[in-house]
Formats: sequence, C-alpha cells, structure tokens
Amino acid sequence: MAERIDLAQVSYRYQSEGREVLAVDNVSFHVEASEFLCVLGPSGCGKTTIMNMIAGFLSPSSGEIRIGGEKLNGKRRDRGVVFQDFAQLFPWRTARRNVEFGLQMRQVDGARRKETALDFLRLVGLEKFADAYPHQLSGGMQQRVSIARALAYNPGVLLMDEPFAALDAMTRDEMQRLVTKVWSETRKTVVYITHNVSEAVYLGDKVLVLDAHPGKVRAEFKLDLPRPRDPLSPGFIEAQREIMNALGLH
Repeated sequence: MAERIDLAQVSYRYQSEGREVLAVDNVSFHVEASEFLCVLGPSGCGKTTIMNMIAGFLSPSSGEIRIGGEKLNGKRRDRGVVFQDFAQLFPWRTARRNVEFGLQMRQVDGARRKETALDFLRLVGLEKFADAYPHQLSGGMQQRVSIARALAYNPGVLLMDEPFAALDAMTRDEMQRLVTKVWSETRKTVVYITHNVSEAVYLGDKVLVLDAHPGKVRAEFKLDLPRPRDPLSPGFIEAQREIMNALGLH
C-alpha cells in the first residue's frame, strides 16, 4: 500500500575536517500517498542526503520524518531504493535471483519468490532475461532489474536517486516512459531525485526545487499536465520555463 511521506523542519549536519557542515537546512514538505515527487536542484543542494534520510540510511540532525503517519526508524522495510550505480545488482545472481533478494530476506518460500520475481520482470519487460547475469545486460536493462527488485517486496515508498543519469539519451527517454508505466500500474509513492528539468516535468506530479548548499526548499510546483506527457506541448514547455526561472536558469 502506498504511504504518505512528511518531512517537518528537517536538517542534517556532519563533521568535515574538524568543522560542522550544514548540508540540509530546515526542509519541510509532504508527498501524498501514490504521488510522484521529483526533487530538483544543483549539485551539492542536499538532494541525495534528503533521500538517504527518507530511506533510513541517515538520521536527521533535527526535525522529523514520518512515513504513513509513523515516525521513521531504522527497523522499517517499506522503502524500495534504486540508485544511479549499475553495480547495485549482485553480479553472481541472475536477474530473477536479484529480484528475489528482498523476498528471500523476508523468508518468503521459494516458489512464491520465483513467481513474484517473474511477475515484476514481466512488468519491466525483462521476463525473457530472467536467467541472465548482470554482465550480460545493458545499463538500461540492469536498471530495469533494479526497479523490479525494489518493487518486488511491495514497499509503500519507492526512492530513486538519479537512476538514469549514466544512460545515453535514447535509453534514458525509454526508461522514463517505463517508470511512468510502472508507476501508473503500481501507484507507489515515489521520491525521484534528478538534476534534469525536462525529466522532472515528464515524471512528476509535483516538483520540489532546492537551493544550493545548504539545501533548503526554494519553490514547489504542482504539475497538472495530462499523461502521457508530450515534451513539445505548450504546457510542458511553460512548466519547464517556470522551473528553470526558479533555478535561476533563464
């Protein structure tokens, strides 16, 4: 079941070379259940740090994060994560066995694991590659497996950290269409980190624009564009222009 995410006055500080660095400064926002939020901003604005706090990999220095109304703690496993790095897959496991991993950790029986993994590989168009190893797959195909793995154990929230940044433009466009299809079928709550304005407008129900270091919310845009979205439509181009203005990219 998709879950709402709430961040209330969240900050994150860390020590570097004997001094305290403020990476995220008093950030507050919410993501409705089944909403697709894109977080956009320049390098060093804290996008990945915010995602890592929602994922439970980092703890806020101050403020509060809630998922489904419950205060975040490290014991919850209702968040699927897809990173940019293709190496997130286990090279010694086939595509199917990679997708099964989270289910195996939850001690789901073998027959059900296999059936579920094949269902999600089918969702991302890779059922014919179930027995292939990561080194036998292209970068885009590896990211499809990563998405299937993140979804297979039915998390309430899907977190994606610039998952297509390393792909060529044509593959990236294809993967954006895939993510839209998967989201429309699963209706997960998604937080998607990107530095690409066009990608944010294509994917998001809402776009959060962050200031540069330290990261803080500069602007928030609600996108009511119909899906599937046409990057050449006047509404799409106008939304890009408004977001670029907010980023100072005139």
